[in-house]
Amino acid sequence: MIPKNLQYTKEHEWVKIDGSVATIGITQHAQSELGDIVFVEMPEIGKAVTQLKEFGVVESVKTVSNLYAPLSGTVEAVNELLSDKPETINKDPYGEGWIIKVALADKNEVKKLLSAEAYEKVIASA
Repeated sequence: MIPKNLQYTKEHEWVKIDGSVATIGITQHAQSELGDIVFVEMPEIGKAVTQLKEFGVVESVKTVSNLYAPLSGTVEAVNELLSDKPETINKDPYGEGWIIKVALADKNEVKKLLSAEAYEKVIASA
C-alpha cells in the first residue's frame, strides 16, 4: 500500500506537503524491512536539515538505519510520541508514525521527489 497523495525518496522516506510545511516519515516498505522499531533519534526543533542528508536514525531489533531529509528546511516539530512508543512507526507509518515536520526552504526541491508510481518501481527493482 503506497499512498498516492504522498511523495517519496529512493531512501524510503515519504513526504506530505501542506503549504510550506513538509511532514516526513518512513514508508511501509522501510518499516517492514527494518522489523520492530525500538528507538528513533530525531533532530531538535529549529535544526536545519538539507535535502538527501542524514537527519536522524531509526533503530530496530535487526539493524540501525539512517534517516535522510527528502527536502531542506528547518525542523518545526518532532513526533514526541515516538520517544515512548517508537513502534508506532510499525503500526501506522503514514499516520501517527510521522517523524518530523519541516518548514520548507526551497519548494523547487519537491521536483526531485518520486511519485507513488515511481516509488513502486524502486521497490520492485530492489
